[in-house]
Amino acid sequence: MKKPALALIIIFVIGFASCDKKEVNIKVDISNAEKIGIIDADLVQKVKNELIGKFGDENEFRIERGVNQVAALWKESDGEFTDFEQFCIENFIHDDSTLNDVFKTIQRNHEIISGNFNRMSLELQEPVQLDMGEISKLEYTYAAYNPASHLTEDFFKNKAAFITALNFPHYSLKEKNTLSNQWDNKAWAMARVGDLYIERVPASLQQEYSKANSDASNYIDSYNIYMGKILDESGNTMFPEDMKLITHWNLRDELKSQYDNPGGLEKQKMIYAIMKHIINQTIPEKVINKGENYWAPLSNKLYSEGKEPMTDFTSEPDTRYQQLLNNFNALKNIDKYNAVYPTYIKRKFDREMELTFENVEQIFIELLTSDTRFEAAKLIEQKLGRSLEPFDIWYKGFKTSTGISEQKLDEITKSRYKTPADFEKELPVILTKFGFEQEEASRICDKVIVEPSRGAGHAAGAAMKEDVSRLRTRIGNDGMDYKGYNIAVHEFGHNVEQTITLHDVPNYMMSGVPNNAFTEAVAFVFQSRDMDFLGINNADPMRQHYYALDNFWSTYEIMGVALTDMYVWQWLYDNPDADASQLKAATVEIAKDVWNKYYAEVFGRRDSEILAIYSHTVAYPLYLSAYPIGHLVEFQMETHFKGKNKAEELKKILMLGKMTPSAWMQNAFNTKLSSKPLIDAASKALKTINIEQNKEISCK
Repeated sequence: MKKPALALIIIFVIGFASCDKKEVNIKVDISNAEKIGIIDADLVQKVKNELIGKFGDENEFRIERGVNQVAALWKESDGEFTDFEQFCIENFIHDDSTLNDVFKTIQRNHEIISGNFNRMSLELQEPVQLDMGEISKLEYTYAAYNPASHLTEDFFKNKAAFITALNFPHYSLKEKNTLSNQWDNKAWAMARVGDLYIERVPASLQQEYSKANSDASNYIDSYNIYMGKILDESGNTMFPEDMKLITHWNLRDELKSQYDNPGGLEKQKMIYAIMKHIINQTIPEKVINKGENYWAPLSNKLYSEGKEPMTDFTSEPDTRYQQLLNNFNALKNIDKYNAVYPTYIKRKFDREMELTFENVEQIFIELLTSDTRFEAAKLIEQKLGRSLEPFDIWYKGFKTSTGISEQKLDEITKSRYKTPADFEKELPVILTKFGFEQEEASRICDKVIVEPSRGAGHAAGAAMKEDVSRLRTRIGNDGMDYKGYNIAVHEFGHNVEQTITLHDVPNYMMSGVPNNAFTEAVAFVFQSRDMDFLGINNADPMRQHYYALDNFWSTYEIMGVALTDMYVWQWLYDNPDADASQLKAATVEIAKDVWNKYYAEVFGRRDSEILAIYSHTVAYPLYLSAYPIGHLVEFQMETHFKGKNKAEELKKILMLGKMTPSAWMQNAFNTKLSSKPLIDAASKALKTINIEQNKEISCK
């Protein structure tokens, strides 16, 4: 998973940690905050008329948009009405040459400021995000600090923000998509400058969100289950003594790995039971990130080290949902300072993803209601020889087998990658195997460092060319296991995107990709080739068809997870005064409702809450939609790569930069974002596989 880079406007520090785990519902008093947008309509029109009269009708659009933008952001402390008028008259730029010089200045300074703040924050977070030993209270405090929280207000005070807002129009999502075929990279970059100052959030609220998200991230990063202490109903352990799995990532991946193992079904049922306890907050507090006691999840009984029953244990309070609620309250407090995107849902979808909530929902439902899911489920049942269980949403059998067990894969990766430095040395090799020339591979990898992560791992991109991207991955004392390697390859995909789009896209304001879904797509492209990078070839002629099915089933799973996340946020806005207990009940109900609509008929099981297990819901607000969109983009990307040099094509499309998703898809693949290509490919794959299976039966 990618960590968002810092932005100049509001820099929300993700992935902090805090030692304060009190379940306090964050409610910030904003009643005395200074009102913005105080300029009356008559004065706004007067200033527009003056500027149009002075600089001509050819500047009318920019004058109209710019004066409105400044007026919407002006506060009493910025000056009198006459000061507003004088500012606009004196600072509107009417000639292209001067405007171009100002654009260059903004780009240069944006990179300096964003880049250094990004580096500062990442380095402050190192003690809590990296495996560096015990964390002191002071280190938690520094990590939770947002060094850029006052930056936006400072730029309004010195008028740099107002100069930008006056001269660079902000375009709506609809306008950007409509005008995209007329814009080159520079025009896009100038439009991105217009996105910089459309809100004016007090520094105190930025810090409150940093604190709330810091606590949530620490809660998730330290949510480990000691699997060697898990008991079946006969009192027997089921997992290796030293196995410690972070939720949800490692629990899910361990469940997936058990499809290959004798007796794996019982272990899968056990992990599923653990997940349900986490979702419902019926998990004993004493088993969270602790290994002193034994736990039998199926009966939810706790035992001492001597396996004596313990009757005095308490379940985890509704901490999971309090952390989510704290994030919601902190983000909701920001709503009133953004007239353009007045809710976090709007800011996340329309502004950050540049896809509307309704558009994303429609794309998801198209696949979630397709008949192809029934045919795919039928094939899974045939392969498993049993009826489906709810956890079979993570079925991995569509990946064509290399004939190598996960235990053997663990041996391979642990022997190769004993330290982060070992994996870092391998990065240029991975890129050359992908198709990059050696010189280009070295250039990219020189800008990536590998660090030992406390959590499951993430990629933290640089925000200036003088800095490096960070690949943070989990490595055990005996080396990197296959699960860790698979995640690390995924994160390296992010690093490749981050490096190319920062260094090779023509204008800094266009660095990056349309949204996190697109960097996830690149990460998926790399992750799907993890065996190739190990030198383990798969020449199965059916590989292409199984790839389509695997992508389809993975997308089917994560779309339900993402919809659950989306509907939980809708519920929060409809119930802003809810407490953690009410939020828990609503989340479980929403997860079951999504399950019953799109999965129950396929699986033959109703009322599963499994779609609410993802940790992103707690620590990465509304991030989950990026994954299914990423899978769709990945599939269309892989289709585009066929018969071409993958490395050359990848670089070419990444150099499009941060267009809107609609414009990017059109320029990259001459198509639109849709579930249909994946549905059609999966349907074709099922028919081909069934024909081949019937041939085998006939031969026998």
